[in-house]
Amino acid sequence: MSDTLTCDAVLDASGLNCPLPLLKAKMELNRLASGAVLKVIATDTGSQRDFRTFATLAGHTLLQETAEAGTYTYWLRKA
Repeated sequence: MSDTLTCDAVLDASGLNCPLPLLKAKMELNRLASGAVLKVIATDTGSQRDFRTFATLAGHTLLQETAEAGTYTYWLRKA
């Protein structure tokens, strides 16, 4: 696991259910400059599908994702 990826902002969406982690990530990405990296921590299993789809549709880059003990972490680079 590489927690060495640097990020410009961290969003802890633990305990939130779909679609809240994604909505909060969208709002956070809107505040960031193009090329910035957002680290998102979520506990909703549906977030894996959501973040993969969102990155593809919105043109962002999903740099990495990890799943460990019910916690899902995503590193998104803003388009």
